[in-house]
Amino acid sequence: MPDRPPSHAGPFALGTFEAGNGTFPGLVVGPRVRDLTDLAPSVRAIVEDWDTWLPRLHDLAASADGPWFDLAALRVLAPVEPGQILQSGANYRKHVVDLVAAEKESVHGATPEEARADAEKMMDVRARNGVPYVFLGSPRAMCGPYDDIVLPALGDQHDWELELALVIGRSGRNIRTEDAMEYVAAYTICNDLTTRDRLYRPDLKAIGTDWFTAKNADTFLPTGPFLVPAAFVGDPSDLRITLRHNGVVRQDESTKDMIFDIPRLIAYVSTTTTLRPGDLLLTGSPAGNGAHWGVFLKPGDAVESEITGLGHQRNTVRSDA
Repeated sequence: MPDRPPSHAGPFALGTFEAGNGTFPGLVVGPRVRDLTDLAPSVRAIVEDWDTWLPRLHDLAASADGPWFDLAALRVLAPVEPGQILQSGANYRKHVVDLVAAEKESVHGATPEEARADAEKMMDVRARNGVPYVFLGSPRAMCGPYDDIVLPALGDQHDWELELALVIGRSGRNIRTEDAMEYVAAYTICNDLTTRDRLYRPDLKAIGTDWFTAKNADTFLPTGPFLVPAAFVGDPSDLRITLRHNGVVRQDESTKDMIFDIPRLIAYVSTTTTLRPGDLLLTGSPAGNGAHWGVFLKPGDAVESEITGLGHQRNTVRSDA
């Protein structure tokens, strides 16, 4: 557990925990956790029957019955085991404008003012007429919100990307934008780490990016601490995303800066894949990653992350060796 206990919006949250007798799904109520093993085998099983479980969780949170633990005595694991992880790229306006403007200056010789104006026009057109950019991540990359981040031996430019993640609560395909929020059960925090200098394959330039190698190393997706029910979070388009690297604020942005909001993301991905309960959809990361600052993760670093109402993460970085 971190120095300060994780907090969350609403009267309760869900998580997965480890104690001396193994792992268990738990209902978090303030500083205590109710072991739900006698009622459900996993958090995923609860999310798979979310409409039935949500009122039941309210009752359990108000009851003294059942085995309860002190949260501070438990190891907090990634809160849910997803069926698939869908990750949105280039979805924050300021972040993408910064990238496009920098390219226009360095490659095309535009002035800073011209470059930024052109980039902003491009994002206006993309927001009106474009579609999200989404790829798949591996559940094996997940780790707990307070676990060590282990840097792989290959690559040097290990970077952070803090993201709001939503948890699907019902199955659906070809979901309409106006209905999309009905499919969101809960929200959590994900830090989608990337090894920048392994993102492009020099031996296969025509193929482009190598997302598997760059983003899916073990521990490269710290997740949690909890699943906070959507009803407790409020407006997901007005949450603050903040990341500190060795105490220095590197990312600090509102989810208002998303180019494609959550309903459009859900509608888009559901045209290709059937969404199922427990799936994670990451909504993109704002400006301020390590590549922007020219600073990357090194052994001994500390990364602290938080999103309004969802708690916080704290990960220490170490090498694979």
